[in-house]
Amino acid sequence: MADTTIPHRITRRDDGLVIEWRPGTHLALFPARMLRLACPCAACVEEMTGRPLLDPSRVPAGITPVSVALVGAYGLRIGWSDGHDTGIYTFERLLQACPCPACGHA
Repeated sequence: MADTTIPHRITRRDDGLVIEWRPGTHLALFPARMLRLACPCAACVEEMTGRPLLDPSRVPAGITPVSVALVGAYGLRIGWSDGHDTGIYTFERLLQACPCPACGHA
């Protein structure tokens, strides 16, 4: 069986990313603002404690992903309309937070 933590397809949209984990059977829209607020980089999350450093009031409601790049075979780097682009979103972490109805993390 194929590794389900590697997406089949990733589509960038202004409202977020659509990640298709398995062709035609498991896909979800990851809303842009939700992803931006979940940025795991050292500027957004205290490295030792995991305490959030990012002030949600500083993230625009209409934030959009302007670029998406693969990081090896394990994650994505997203360039945001607010200029931020240092977080690496691992596929494993994205799958754990999948907002599709079947996964129930919405």
